Amino acid sequence: MNLVEVQSISRLYPLAKTSWFGERPMHQALNGVSLTIPQGKTLGVVGESGSGKSTLTRCLLGLEPVDGGRILYRDQDIAAHDTAGRLRHAARLQIVFQDPYASMNPRMTVHNIVAEGMVIHQRELGLTAQERTQRVVQLLEQVGLGRDHMHRYSHELSGGQRQRVGIARALALKPECLILDEPTSALDVSVQAQVLNLLHELQQEFGLTYLFVSHDLAVIRYMCDDVMVLRAGTVVETAPCEQLFEKPQHEYTQSLMAAMPETAWFA
Repeated sequence: MNLVEVQSISRLYPLAKTSWFGERPMHQALNGVSLTIPQGKTLGVVGESGSGKSTLTRCLLGLEPVDGGRILYRDQDIAAHDTAGRLRHAARLQIVFQDPYASMNPRMTVHNIVAEGMVIHQRELGLTAQERTQRVVQLLEQVGLGRDHMHRYSHELSGGQRQRVGIARALALKPECLILDEPTSALDVSVQAQVLNLLHELQQEFGLTYLFVSHDLAVIRYMCDDVMVLRAGTVVETAPCEQLFEKPQHEYTQSLMAAMPETAWFA
């Protein structure tokens, strides 16, 4: 079963006018992008800066509208949701950001960072303050941290610990799907390995579905079942992971593979 299905979506952004006359020029960030993510699987999205990766994630999260096409989650069009439906969608589809430090409020404790989503969705979850704290402790333990981290601030944590807090925050609402937006690019290589292994373990334990966005092909090969290659907002190739790495068909994909370090330890 496909948990997420994207059908030929496009996204346009207006550019500054160069004259008083004529129409405002538009930039097409996404052009007919389609993808599917089976439940419990990982789809990797790769491409250079400006390829449309970030725009795609914002559209999937419902943070931006699409100008054409549809995004289906469990066969339901997310654009057709009312306010309550958008909240339910937000709970089921969460994101882990690239920079764990920049994505956290430095004035909030780890407890409040992880519990924030549970407070926002209090009406649906019905958790008391004590139950939220118990859930925070459980989540921290699941990502390899402990109760003693709960009252610390983000500046008191290492990069790897901050990213574990980010993962705990994403798991707080028991989502079905996580968007992993360059989740290890800001970490040391040894810490990257720990975080990637943690993500593997969590996927197996909870049956999670991942959309893994990265420019690091070694990480993509290590983590993903299928890979989609974006270039200038257009899908140039989609294939099972090993097939794409062994026999890339598009010349752009071939150029990406040629630039991949042969000594990448994930491979």
